[in-house]
Amino acid sequence: MREVQHGSTRRSSPHARKSRKSRPPRREPGNFQQPAPGPPKPKRRLVRRVLTHNATILLVALVAVGVAVLNFHPGPGGPPAAKDLSITQLSDLLNHYQMDPATAADVANAKQIAYQQQLKVQRAQLKAQKLLEEKAKKDAKLRAALAAKAAAAKAAAKAAAALAARATNPVANQALGKQMNALKGWSACWPSLLTMWNHESGWNQHAMNPYGGAYGIPQSLPGSKMASAGPDWQNSSATQIAWGLGYIQARYHDPCGAWSWWQAHSWY
Repeated sequence: MREVQHGSTRRSSPHARKSRKSRPPRREPGNFQQPAPGPPKPKRRLVRRVLTHNATILLVALVAVGVAVLNFHPGPGGPPAAKDLSITQLSDLLNHYQMDPATAADVANAKQIAYQQQLKVQRAQLKAQKLLEEKAKKDAKLRAALAAKAAAAKAAAKAAAALAARATNPVANQALGKQMNALKGWSACWPSLLTMWNHESGWNQHAMNPYGGAYGIPQSLPGSKMASAGPDWQNSSATQIAWGLGYIQARYHDPCGAWSWWQAHSWY
């Protein structure tokens, strides 16, 4: 392109041409012409490019599919039953998804953990049930034992009352005891024997302890042990005194030793 300026010819550069083309026309004073519209604004071009981008179109399509799925309501017929599927459809169904070993291992591990937790809960339940059953058995045994003890105490009290009703002579029993104690060579210990058996039975050959069941003048526990001294141990003062002196000799050497022990422990 050539341009004539002041009678000379000069080739203009592309930069100069671009500058002249983009330069707005010179406006004369008083001439208020409408400026020529410029190129589209960058914001409008950005919006057009976003709306026509492949990713935007794909996103809109996915949203439309999602809305269609959410609003889809199958008819009353529903999907075909398994018996209505063909061999090809069944094969496609089987081959549709192939689980990898890692996923299968995760599933198996989760199932194992769930099973172990189930076993733990079941064992705890069985343990609790067993404890309840054992407690019920213990309570039943305890009730039976208490009932038996109450019945025994009642029977003992009845027997004690019957024995107390029998004629007893503590003074005669003391005289017999003093005589037999002297025959053992323990005359010096007679005061100890007299006092100790006064505390134990009051020298009553039918005395019975309602708590422990001890019986007789020496309070043999149980009373049937005195049968080793004679078959009449339940009523014979002599048999009871003989058994009592034998026990004292074997355990405490003499009545003095037995009385010393009794003072410290309230039994002999």
